Amino acid sequence: MSALPKPVLELRRMTESDLPGVMAIETEIYAFPWTPGNFRDSIAAEYGCYVYAVDGGLFGYAVMMLAADEAHLLNLSIAARSQNQGHGSLLLRRLCDLARGGGARVMVLEVRPSNTAGQRLYQRHGFQRLGLRRDYYPAPDGREDALIFSLPL
Repeated sequence: MSALPKPVLELRRMTESDLPGVMAIETEIYAFPWTPGNFRDSIAAEYGCYVYAVDGGLFGYAVMMLAADEAHLLNLSIAARSQNQGHGSLLLRRLCDLARGGGARVMVLEVRPSNTAGQRLYQRHGFQRLGLRRDYYPAPDGREDALIFSLPL
């Protein structure tokens, strides 16, 4: 029997003081990261901005906008060192629960066609491809389309 305590997973509201840790992850995993201003604006607009931490150490975050009966997932990110361990699934399930609790009946999101890991995550959770936004994301050679996914809640 192990005497080691289980790690404590925490999902809490993002604050300005979290931005250095958020930006460290954002710039590590994205070629075209959000800016600190994007996160500050989301916090100020009172979007659902959350950080995911274990024993106080930040390893993921998400930004979700609720409007009427729709949740729009704008950003869901897990630090590179913590990917492929189920954290993205846990965070996504928590966000769906929060969206339902906020009255949302559907969640929508955009994902890059080149982000096959993200697409697999969303499809494993029941998201269906709804459409395409042309030239949505910046890319090294110009612009990249966005795949639109949705999930009834």
